[in-house]
Amino acid sequence: MPISRCPVAPPHTADPTAPTPETLSYSLTLPAALASPSLARAATREVLKTHNLHDMLDPALQAVGELTATAAQFTETPTFYLSLRYRSATLRLIAYDSHPRHTQPHLATACDTRRRAALRVLACVCRACDGTWGFGEAHEPGGGTRMWATLPRAGATTYGRATGRGC
Repeated sequence: MPISRCPVAPPHTADPTAPTPETLSYSLTLPAALASPSLARAATREVLKTHNLHDMLDPALQAVGELTATAAQFTETPTFYLSLRYRSATLRLIAYDSHPRHTQPHLATACDTRRRAALRVLACVCRACDGTWGFGEAHEPGGGTRMWATLPRAGATTYGRATGRGC
């Protein structure tokens, strides 16, 4: 019988604690493909249900779809990145794409205008939920652009009701 060179793995018991909103912390690397927004929404739907955040589904899925569609459109690499976090009663969504921020002012303004137009539905969703959104330079390794949305749970649970906060 051959001897393994691998050390014996210590026994690790999976945490039996049920997921809660406060433990929601996921990161996805997605292909820059037309199917990615749909995949991201499906994954987000299951994550939110698992973490008992059913009441945030509609605005969260709309926001994830907008962020990932824009990231897939702008990225210059085969993949882009999506982060989902829940902290302080707020769902935080961040998408990173590889499109660099322009240093020439005219190009930067034109590119920002295109990106802002691509995210106009996201702006409406965030406004309706009393959240925030934006984009700017990604300071992570590799650079590119960081887009984000924050959806406070209190505002997200009333999303879709006639409150006058939308667009």
